[in-house]
Amino acid sequence: MKTEQHFIQRLEGSLAAIASLHHQLGQLAEIAQLIIQRLQNGGCVYTAGNGGSAAQALHLAEELIGRYRGDRAPLRAVCLNADPTALTCIANDFGFDQVFARQCQALLTERDVLIVFSTSGQSPNIVNALGAAKSCGSLSVGFLGRGGGASSALCDRSIMVPDPFTDSAQIQEVHQVILHLICEALELHFKAR
Repeated sequence: MKTEQHFIQRLEGSLAAIASLHHQLGQLAEIAQLIIQRLQNGGCVYTAGNGGSAAQALHLAEELIGRYRGDRAPLRAVCLNADPTALTCIANDFGFDQVFARQCQALLTERDVLIVFSTSGQSPNIVNALGAAKSCGSLSVGFLGRGGGASSALCDRSIMVPDPFTDSAQIQEVHQVILHLICEALELHFKAR
């Protein structure tokens, strides 16, 4: 297959995956409102992911602390995969499966939100983080793919990239759109204040 033909197929697949969000926009708007409520009540948004999903977790946190499009007050956000000293300490002493859960146990309260990004929902460190968030009484939100795995049942709210979109790249492309839509909603709300 020629490179250009391959690109066309990939692009069409990505567009179809993103279009699959249409039927979940109401759920996404509800998630955005719940995040706004938590932030207004002094809560913090915590994010986590592995690999490319870690980059998306970091992206969301920095957009909230910095800005998305326009100037507004910074919003409280912490990316749990951003601190290599915490990650390596916890991985060394407790195992990689605990790198996020241990931080959740230390930091999360009932006012906070944990947002996880996972293409499979099966990563033990994500599953354990969601369990820890539940124990802390935090709102847990999953941006998931491939049926959501074990993470799906632990999330208070989730947006699932539906089948047949099981390619990690396509799932992450949808998650990228989701995180920008969350940023849009939060910026519209907090910029108006």
